[in-house]
Amino acid sequence: MRIAVTGATGFIGGAVARAAEAKGWEVVRFARHAAQGLTYWDLTGLPPTPVPGVDAIVHAAAHVADWGDAALFHRANVLGTRAVAEAYAGTRLVHISSSSVYPWWESCVNRGEDEVATRHLNAYGHSKALADVEARKHGNAVALRPHGVYGPGDRTLLPRLIGNVRHGRLLSVGHPHVKHQLTHVDNLTRAVLAACRSGVRGAVNVGDAEPVELGGVLRQVLDLSGHSGVPITYLPEPAAMALAGVAEALSAATGRPPRLTRYAVSQLGRQRTYSLERLRHELGIEPISTTVTDAGKWFKHGT
Repeated sequence: MRIAVTGATGFIGGAVARAAEAKGWEVVRFARHAAQGLTYWDLTGLPPTPVPGVDAIVHAAAHVADWGDAALFHRANVLGTRAVAEAYAGTRLVHISSSSVYPWWESCVNRGEDEVATRHLNAYGHSKALADVEARKHGNAVALRPHGVYGPGDRTLLPRLIGNVRHGRLLSVGHPHVKHQLTHVDNLTRAVLAACRSGVRGAVNVGDAEPVELGGVLRQVLDLSGHSGVPITYLPEPAAMALAGVAEALSAATGRPPRLTRYAVSQLGRQRTYSLERLRHELGIEPISTTVTDAGKWFKHGT
């Protein structure tokens, strides 16, 4: 099996490339800079000539942030996805989408693979929804929709949460019992490799075996990262949303990114759990349960 991976130097793309090579597959690594073992392709520009022939293309490249220029998100995420789909029109396409495509204003309770929402709180969510649609226009594509990807190599989700420790306490949103279906990167990579060989099309939710309570995960991560004495304070979701709105207004006036966004509040403060029927029965993946037992090592080594 020979696959190509966009965003191959990133958290998810890198994990996919390593997992594929561990199975004995050949991997073409696309990246925005040239280096040994990498094939240069800035998705906002022209593809390499000729495009390397592969059995499947995994599109993991994306611009990910809570805040920023809408044009940049559109160019990188929407037009970048279109470019990949066009360059590999006759090839199996596995697109890494996001649970952010679902409605932010309501809880997700065992949500199936509904169509993407048309309203979003930030340019990232809007661009990922449009990119999801672009990918599924391809004649042979599957869009995988994980929520809260974490694990070795994560430099965003868990490090950012721990980075919210201020004045000897961690400030979070909602309440400790709000349920989330996080996604260990190993579950996502297994789904990606299965999708490369599968004919499954459309959208497929990806997550850990069962939901977990946010408070329990945060407590574990704090304890394992050397913050065992740090208490957690939860800001109610309505109050957090109002505070984030003020922060965003100030950011628009000053040009400095807000420390809290409505998008982050919506993702943390409401239940986010998903049906994994398609993952289990069509892709044949039985996911592992949520585990952060090695989180201390991830933080220590930055991987």
